[in-house]
Amino acid sequence: MKVYETKDIRNVALIGGAKSGKTTLAESMLFEGKMINRRGTVEDKNTVSDYRPIEIDREISVHSTLMHTIYKNTKINMIDAPGFSDYVGETIAALSVADTALFLVNGQSGVEATSETAWRQAEAVKCPVLFSVNQLDHHGANFDETVSALKDYFGEKVTIVQYPVNPGEGFDTVIDLVLMKQLKFKEGSEPEISDIPDSEKSKAEDLHLALVEQAAEGDEALMEKYFENDSLTMDEMREGIRLGMVTRSIFPVMCSSAKHGIGTSRILDFIVHSCPSPDMMPPKKATNGKEFKCSASDPTALFVFKTSIEQHLGEVSFFKVYGGTVTEAQDLINSRTKNKERISQLFILNGKNRDKVDKVVAGDIAVTIKLKDVVTGDTLADPKISGTEFEMFPLPDPLYIVAIKAVNSADDEKLGAVLNEMHKTDPTLIIEFSRELKQLLVKSQGEFHINTVKWYLENIHKIETEIFSPKIPYRETITKSARADYRHKKQSGGAGQFGEVHLMIQPWSEGYKDPTDIPVRKTDVHELPWGGKLVFNNCIVGGAIDARFMPAILKGIMERMNEGPLTGSYARDIVVYIYDGKMHPVDSNEISFKLAGRNAFSIAFKNAGPKIMEPIYDLTVWMPEDMMGSVMTDLQGRRAIIMGMDSEGKNQVIRAKVPLAEIQRYATSLSSITSGRGRFALKFDAYQQVPADVQDKLLKEYEESLKEEE
Repeated sequence: MKVYETKDIRNVALIGGAKSGKTTLAESMLFEGKMINRRGTVEDKNTVSDYRPIEIDREISVHSTLMHTIYKNTKINMIDAPGFSDYVGETIAALSVADTALFLVNGQSGVEATSETAWRQAEAVKCPVLFSVNQLDHHGANFDETVSALKDYFGEKVTIVQYPVNPGEGFDTVIDLVLMKQLKFKEGSEPEISDIPDSEKSKAEDLHLALVEQAAEGDEALMEKYFENDSLTMDEMREGIRLGMVTRSIFPVMCSSAKHGIGTSRILDFIVHSCPSPDMMPPKKATNGKEFKCSASDPTALFVFKTSIEQHLGEVSFFKVYGGTVTEAQDLINSRTKNKERISQLFILNGKNRDKVDKVVAGDIAVTIKLKDVVTGDTLADPKISGTEFEMFPLPDPLYIVAIKAVNSADDEKLGAVLNEMHKTDPTLIIEFSRELKQLLVKSQGEFHINTVKWYLENIHKIETEIFSPKIPYRETITKSARADYRHKKQSGGAGQFGEVHLMIQPWSEGYKDPTDIPVRKTDVHELPWGGKLVFNNCIVGGAIDARFMPAILKGIMERMNEGPLTGSYARDIVVYIYDGKMHPVDSNEISFKLAGRNAFSIAFKNAGPKIMEPIYDLTVWMPEDMMGSVMTDLQGRRAIIMGMDSEGKNQVIRAKVPLAEIQRYATSLSSITSGRGRFALKFDAYQQVPADVQDKLLKEYEESLKEEE
């Protein structure tokens, strides 16, 4: 295939709400560029983009898909990103390498919850945005209302470039304000171009003037020309729009009915003439300060933005070249591992179809296979600039966590391997085995995300699994001091076991005071891995317990701290005083004192006003104003303490402190309450004591679980 120069490349991410028609538009763009000879449909399950079994089954995009089309001697790389918020990681990755976000909006539904999510991601990476109001052939389509909503949500920089003459059933005609012509589309052919009819002239001229003013604002020289001539030429307008898109001072709006191919050729034309090529974008800065302007004359540097595992190919690395050229058999250095990686084969993709290429230039997007140790977010660079590294794009924190286990324990090892493979292809899916909870956890963006994991496990990997709520990482502590002693004695022929320990415990807090009647000889402070402290004091006088047994006593206490006496949770913030005990000249040994110390500690713990502590999180919730009451009512039922309320743009914001136990499935609940428009963020705050009724309930549940294990 022909190698395209940087100036003749456009990188476009297709983003927008679920069911806005991104996959269908991609199909239409491929057809216009003659990459395919007929347009497939989602309903017929034969589109280039949604080719994976899960996407065919569900008729939605689950993964982003790389494609390309050729239009007017320009290579347009397209990444079709999923619309559902649970797959936001795919959208973020696509936008991180795109130079334009082609943002589809459903002409019937306007700005939806998933549209807002897509917008936030484009805004976060400062990606230029081109809107297309799609599905204008439906009877419920309303272009004017949709544009008003776009301006309302995303600001006055939203600027009409086209408007429909006959939206609704039979839609086929638009007025184009750059060309200042009427375009009448016939399915499968170039539009018929004619002068704007008298009935539309006044409206078109007013909108054209607004567009010219917005285009002129993109550049001082263009503004001067506009003031001199009261207008701009078509080429000047295109240049102004392109500059304005790069600085995000203009967000053009176009029209389409992707299903019928209406508007597609003009969108492609606009991408070629008015959207930035990679070398027109701000330079990409590496962590060492070096800047890359997508120039083929620079040393080679590429960024891996996506990893997938494809049948017959294995691991596939998707990358964008930010400097130089990439060729087959080229050796590059992985900035993370410092190891050499050889580029064995290069491909450009159209969904699952691939074309082999010998060279990829700066600004282009391609894939390679069979790399040794490369993951999403890695930078591969010319050895001359080894150490050059591009930052990984920021990923959202998990919002929905479940525990998972294989129904058949023989599948445990396979389950772990498959889940880790899934994390490699979707970094927003975090897999962790919690030693504390003794559970395998899957941390995700939502219930839909988890259902996708389960679908793959059952349908592709044939692993039957159970999914349930994870245990809460409670902590145990004490509220007052207590004393206890325990004698461990065991005789069974030969040498026996004997150890006796007397101890006192009290709560640890900053500035605590030692008891006056127990002289402390030696203090060891242990910062616990799970938070909090254990202060271990040796107060033995007169040799009641030999110093060599102290580590064994500490080990026994630490074992009990590791599995607290109340619920088996970690214990914390306790001061221990070992002040007396007894030894036997023959039978005393380390195991005896470990057990004596452990049991004495358990007895004292239960008499020291023991309390269960629960993790409290700072919760921030964003929602439309009219849904605030419902969200507040729901939070109050979750033992939340409201810390404050605020407004942010069109949303209201509630800040609260809430126990983790009450918000494990909050992603699903909030979506239901707010019709998908609510979102939230969580951050761990502190551990606090649980209310008495909750503690009683937890103690009973733990006792029941112990009985079941017996």
